[in-house]
Amino acid sequence: MKKKIKNCKINPCDSCGGAFYGLGFIGAAIYYISSATGFWMGVLGFLKAIVWPVFMVLELFKFLGM
Repeated sequence: MKKKIKNCKINPCDSCGGAFYGLGFIGAAIYYISSATGFWMGVLGFLKAIVWPVFMVLELFKFLGM
């Protein structure tokens, strides 16, 4: 038995954060890998690109003096 959900609205901006993270990941990966001096530095750059929001928030806290 299926229940019908009434007045169910889908917000078109629900996935905006994912798009922001995805574009940021691509940009960070290009930056870190292009500035790498060797293979393992490129691997480290890729790993940094995965967690780039952490670096952004850390720098923001430093800027704000927190």
